[in-house]
Amino acid sequence: MSDSIWGYQPTAGHIPGNDLIGYKVEATDGSIGKVDKHSDDVNSSYLVVDTGVWIFGKHVLLPAGTVRAIDQTERKIFVDLTKDEIKDSPEFDKDKHVGDAGYHEQVGSYYTNRRPI
Repeated sequence: MSDSIWGYQPTAGHIPGNDLIGYKVEATDGSIGKVDKHSDDVNSSYLVVDTGVWIFGKHVLLPAGTVRAIDQTERKIFVDLTKDEIKDSPEFDKDKHVGDAGYHEQVGSYYTNRRPI
């Protein structure tokens, strides 16, 4: 993963300003859903993924540093996480995710403690 969990890896193929809404998201062990929202903000880049019926309509916040690769042609994003790691992630809180440093720290800590950065 990247040096900062909230920034895209240089090798991920991310193009700043590219609209990722609707892209399919693939964990290391299969599909997990589609991008519902994303941000390219410096030191705060992320994806909000709608997991659909897979985990009962849960939305998850994935820091950009979890993105391994983006396939622009296939409209797919590959993350360096398993389905279980995503399923067990902190619940996405739409009211806290913008401007709440504590919430971002909680989410970031969850992912950095799962895999070495």
